[in-house]
Amino acid sequence: MLKQIMIAAVLVTATPAFADDPKFVYGKADDVKDVKKDVEWNAAAEGGIVFTTGNSETTTLSAAFRASRKTKDNKFALEGSVTYAKSSLRVINDLNGNGLIDGPDEITTVDSITAETFASKARYDRYLDKADSLYVAALASRDVPAGKDRVLGGQLGYSRQLRKTSFSESLAEIGYDYSNEKLVAGDTTNSIHSIRAFLGYKNKLSEGVDLETSIEALTNLNSENLTTAAGRDNYGGPFRDTRVNFHLQISAKIGKNLAFASTLDAHYDNRPAPLVVKLLAPGFVPESTKLDTIMKASIIYSFF
Repeated sequence: MLKQIMIAAVLVTATPAFADDPKFVYGKADDVKDVKKDVEWNAAAEGGIVFTTGNSETTTLSAAFRASRKTKDNKFALEGSVTYAKSSLRVINDLNGNGLIDGPDEITTVDSITAETFASKARYDRYLDKADSLYVAALASRDVPAGKDRVLGGQLGYSRQLRKTSFSESLAEIGYDYSNEKLVAGDTTNSIHSIRAFLGYKNKLSEGVDLETSIEALTNLNSENLTTAAGRDNYGGPFRDTRVNFHLQISAKIGKNLAFASTLDAHYDNRPAPLVVKLLAPGFVPESTKLDTIMKASIIYSFF
């Protein structure tokens, strides 16, 4: 009987294992060394607000967001920002024309919008390898004090990662830009075809402190019919409408998902839009200021 039991045990243990037989084994690090994260998400929002009342009445609002989704060879990014500032100032209005202010009815409050800007971008990158990619983007913006009621356009080109280390990254881009600008003054629309160059740099200054800076330059390839060009030859000719955008931001973490950021944005337009003022004499079309800057401090919340 014992002999029969031993023979049966040998036969059971000798049964071959088929490919679909369930097996439980311990995993090793090498088993997943080639497995990469399928999707990488990033999203953050920031905002700031200032109100004053009484003798000085002002309202200042700023907000921005950015989000991206990246896979092995593809990246989609969406970003937007808005800045709005309004002030109420007391001004005199000599109603009887005697050169004097005779009563409170000759002191009035005038509302003035000093900032009304909006910018947004949707961009898709197709990576050719770790350092090279092709990109296409759609843009929309508005800057009323600079004389631009709306700007719609698109970009496409080539992006190259110049250098990347554990604490810094730099890249360069070259491409084509198209902008369709509707101006506030005169209800004029311009189409601008431009060549675009971009340099960007990021650096981890210390634990929790990051620096990000970039500069973008665009110059027109086509001639433009500019209302501010009266009497000036080739004022709107090719390579005359040069625009430069500069960005600098330093952020410091103040919590797991919170950071404080200080930002400087500068925008230079060599052929600015007409100045938005009333009661201009016929034929006189003054230009807006060529250089605009925005400095702000904000709180950033990172979702991922």
